[in-house]
Amino acid sequence: MRYLIIAISSFFCVATHAGAVLSIEQVADGIYVHQGKHEWPDHKNHGAIANIGFIVGERCVAVIDTGGNPEEGRSLKRAIAKTTGKPICYVINTHVHPDHIFGNIAFKESGTQFVGHHKLARAMAARGQFYIDKAEDQIGMALTAEHIIPPDIEVEKTLLLDLGGRELLLTAHPTAHTDNDLSIYDRKTDTLWLGDLFFIGHLPTLDGSLKGWLVELAELEQKSFKQVIPGHGPVVTDWPKSLEPQQRYLGTLLTEIRNMIKNGRFIEEAIEQVGYEFKGQWQLFDEFHKKNVTAAFAELEWED
Repeated sequence: MRYLIIAISSFFCVATHAGAVLSIEQVADGIYVHQGKHEWPDHKNHGAIANIGFIVGERCVAVIDTGGNPEEGRSLKRAIAKTTGKPICYVINTHVHPDHIFGNIAFKESGTQFVGHHKLARAMAARGQFYIDKAEDQIGMALTAEHIIPPDIEVEKTLLLDLGGRELLLTAHPTAHTDNDLSIYDRKTDTLWLGDLFFIGHLPTLDGSLKGWLVELAELEQKSFKQVIPGHGPVVTDWPKSLEPQQRYLGTLLTEIRNMIKNGRFIEEAIEQVGYEFKGQWQLFDEFHKKNVTAAFAELEWED
């Protein structure tokens, strides 16, 4: 599958004190993205696998997700300091998953407010200890409760954040990828930052509602944007065409699982039979597909 990828206006690297390098791409005027790799979180990458970045206004900076571990957050903070002398006023978390929030602690300081979906704090409270307990074994880092930082500002429906000469429209979505998905739209450059509502290359991961996700994507499909930033994968300029593979995958899960339930088939059969025509089309298929089918079957089994 080929995608039209935007031209990069600038590219530079920021070295961390540990010798690692954080790559930052300026994808539009004042918008900078670090593209994560399509990998399973482990001791080598320490959970640093998601797209993270920041948006610079005339007055201050908004960070969009902070990475999968505290050092990635600190590396991102150094990248911001290298790019601009403006202060960081907001840290926006697009949802609860560890690869997007475990760098938060690097930005916990006076004058910086954390922003998230109105259900994010509840999700952090419910999952935080589990994430912490798994961190050392999964990503080789010992974390504590201080690394789970809930939002100071909660978005119920929509919220405008003014960075100075630049307004960001934040939208709290109904349950889709998770029950706490938040998107960010930059009016100045017509850029939509979708977080994990949108995947390119990396298999979409279901942790909310399959039906709800497809509804949200159908609504987003009707809109036009100059560029869209996914939670995983490259920035694209061919929206909504670039959305089609994800819609096909999720739509196939919906259709095939519904048919199996209607015919009295069991979840074990669905896990072994549904959606395997997509195996060669997505990275990390083996790691996430069976979980997706399991979650989708549990949801659809009880629909009216």
